[in-house]
Order: sequence, then C-alpha cells, then structure tokens
Amino acid sequence: MTPEDVTALFTRKSGDFAFARWGRPIVPVVFGVDDATLPVIKGAIEAVVTLAGHKMAETDPELGANLMVFFLRDWDELREVPGLERMIPDLMPLLDRLSQGEANQYRIFRFDPDGGIKAAFVFLRMDAHLSDIPAETLALSQAVQVIVLWSDLAFTDRSPLATVADGQTILRPEIGQVIRAAYDPILPPAAQDSAFGLRLFARLGRTD
Repeated sequence: MTPEDVTALFTRKSGDFAFARWGRPIVPVVFGVDDATLPVIKGAIEAVVTLAGHKMAETDPELGANLMVFFLRDWDELREVPGLERMIPDLMPLLDRLSQGEANQYRIFRFDPDGGIKAAFVFLRMDAHLSDIPAETLALSQAVQVIVLWSDLAFTDRSPLATVADGQTILRPEIGQVIRAAYDPILPPAAQDSAFGLRLFARLGRTD
C-alpha cells in the first residue's frame, strides 16, 4: 500500500479526513440470530479485536454493551425496539430513508470526548443478497467495518475480505496491517488531518 492508499481509507466522499479507533474495551451484544449463529458473530468480532491488539470486556461501566448488532428482516422491526430511539437520535426518519432506499446495512458510531469510538450500532436487513453470504463471511466483514471509523468510500469498490485458493474467506493482509497500525499506542485515538495517513503508513508491518 502507498501512503495515498492508506489516507484514502479514511477520506470521506466530502473530502474530509476522519479517523477514529475504539477508546474503550468492546462489549458486543447481538440481536436477531439463533443460538448456533451467535458464537460465529462474536468469534469474528473477537478475532478482529485480537488482530488490532485491543480488548473486549464483559460489560461497559457506562453503557453495558457498546457494540450492538441487529439482524432483521424489515427496517420497521427497529421501531419496536425499546429504548433504541433514545440511543439513536432521529431514528424514525433514518428508518424511513433506509426503507425507501432499500438499504440492507447501516452503521452508526458514537464518540468519546477525545474522539475515540464510544459505541457502534450495526443494522443488517437480511435481504436475498445478505442471506446468501455465509455467516462467517458476513460476521468478519462487519467486525472489520466497526473496528475503526473507515471512510464511507473505503470498501465500495473492493471488499476488505478475500477468498483464498481453498475457498476460505480471509481478511486482506493489507487491511489487517492498517488495523494493527491504527491501534499502535503511540497514535492518538482520533484524527481529522490527512497527514495522519502518513503516520499510519509509517506503522504498517511494524510489530513493536
């Protein structure tokens, strides 16, 4: 990867640069899946968190759970979730837009005062396309997309995952390097200056 490639991963459609990583241990909770699928989802999250060198916990002292993943068949199902509108301002207009646009996934982040990620909400409407994706692949893809705040354009042209010769789906190695670099303790938890892309690039492949 070039410095420009790394910077582009955090440069939004608007041209603004925005980077953030989790500033607290991740506490996931998953809704809408059966008991057999739940370990697959949480296992993918744990694998990506481990890759990043970050931590998970049993509970967040402020929020209880801070990574909420919802699997649903229709966006209107979220209108019935108790307390969700308090956590996500303007939830009802958002659901209207998602329904009208026939979206099948959406992610929302909340941030601590220092800019680090405080919480994330992942919504997956299991349409025909998402239903055809193996649970392991879908879980890994979503875990990658919430471990840092990527650009809204980061994976529009190319998935963060790749399929190897035996048919197994893995995280693209260069994306794994960026994730590890993002959690280097010498780097701040958030940045809005594109020059930060150079700092990330300088950390690629380092293990110290």
